[in-house]
Amino acid sequence: MMNPAKASILLVEDEENLLEALKLNLELEGYEVTCANNGALALKKVEEEYYDLILLDVMLPEVDGFDVCENIRLNNIDTPILMLSARSGSADRVAGLKRGADDYMTKPFNLEELLLRVDKLIEKNRRLHEKTTLGDHYAFGGNSIDFKAQTATNVKGDLISLSKKEIMLLKLMIEYRNEVVSREKILQAVWGYQVFPTTRTIDNFILNFRKYFETDPREPRHFYSVRGVGYKFADA
Repeated sequence: MMNPAKASILLVEDEENLLEALKLNLELEGYEVTCANNGALALKKVEEEYYDLILLDVMLPEVDGFDVCENIRLNNIDTPILMLSARSGSADRVAGLKRGADDYMTKPFNLEELLLRVDKLIEKNRRLHEKTTLGDHYAFGGNSIDFKAQTATNVKGDLISLSKKEIMLLKLMIEYRNEVVSREKILQAVWGYQVFPTTRTIDNFILNFRKYFETDPREPRHFYSVRGVGYKFADA
């Protein structure tokens, strides 16, 4: 299977032997694997880091898989979730999918099939999030940005030097113009998987963009914070 950029997986399983076996096989496929052996720890890890896929057992101590899945979706995290369960009843499968799982497999499962489903879910999610790449320049509302030079000229004619992170965030928001970009998507694309700033850090970047590009920063027309969801750039 092809994994051009090393995809990261959160593996949530309390059965130690199965956890070790799955971890080994996923790593052999080229994935980066983080483990959690209970639901509470899984939720903590999802808050701290972005994952390309979550492999989630249903029967877990502390918080079961259904509740973990529902919690993740309530926090507007759209990472694909593949649930694993020893219970083969259709009611459990339906419950898992209703709570927000993308796929559901019953134990014992065929390892090759599991790896294929993992690969398909990650690829589908990546394609879903890909957008047309912008060129070197972009103009909106009397402002212009030179991505290559890392500079911008605002509506007043001021030349602004932009940091690499500012350029990356601007590019991302403009690529998703008129759509809300989730905090998780921004963290994944701009800060990478390992280093997570607080929401306040992203807010500060948005405040700077308003100072640079808005006619009245207190009444923004281009850069919005959407409480509890993410951030939006409007090309108006």
